[in-house]
Amino acid sequence: MSKIIDQYRVTTEPYYHPVADEVKLYEAAYSVRMPMMLKGPTGCGKTRFVEYMAWKLKKPLITVACNEDMTASDLVGRFLLDAKGTRWQDGPLAVAARYGAICYLDEVVEARQDTTVVIHPLTDNRRVLPLEKKGELIQAHADFQVVISYNPGYQSLMKDLKQSTKQRFGALDFNYPNHEIESEIVAHESGISSDIAEKLVSIAERARNLKGHGLDEGISTRMLIYAGSLITKKVDAHAACRVALVRPITDDPDMRDALDAAVSTFFN
Repeated sequence: MSKIIDQYRVTTEPYYHPVADEVKLYEAAYSVRMPMMLKGPTGCGKTRFVEYMAWKLKKPLITVACNEDMTASDLVGRFLLDAKGTRWQDGPLAVAARYGAICYLDEVVEARQDTTVVIHPLTDNRRVLPLEKKGELIQAHADFQVVISYNPGYQSLMKDLKQSTKQRFGALDFNYPNHEIESEIVAHESGISSDIAEKLVSIAERARNLKGHGLDEGISTRMLIYAGSLITKKVDAHAACRVALVRPITDDPDMRDALDAAVSTFFN
């Protein structure tokens, strides 16, 4: 057991800057094993928060990046053929439930709805996972918890979570931190000066105001860290912003010009 689960332990403290009372609330939720839903825009720190909480609580963390091709078998497990014949291999959800890990389903709405329903028996008072193909019923370990995340502002109605799923979870809202905190995060994670970090955050704030007015998504904190990391490698600030901030989020020539102009405003 220990060899299976030890690979999922977060051994070093991830850097996370609390924005409000999310750490305290999550600790309380974990103490009663409440399934949790993290809602917020892409790249605002949801995954880092889960990693930090797993480290703080000293619990293993199994992360699943959900996608539209993911099947229920990818989560719970399947029979495999090898030289000795047929053997069963637990999926990540089954491993977490069996051995007591936090199972984090990142961007859960990307998975098909017929796949996500497999978590339902684990997110109510039953706390069980049926392995129908194997004929086994896993009773979840006392330390097991399900955490899901998604970006509600980016999903179509066809890709939203069912109410029957949402109501099984407690929820924490995430957003980009305020200017001061985000600047501190960008400076810490990329190694750039606080002055340059503040300029990058100012550019991002301008871009986020254009969400829904030509941009589908704003510049994330993660992207700012990428830009800062390039600048620490002696890349010109304009070029770093072009590569890490502007070009990834839009192909529209006018929008690119507007964002490039914002970059020039702060890095003239």
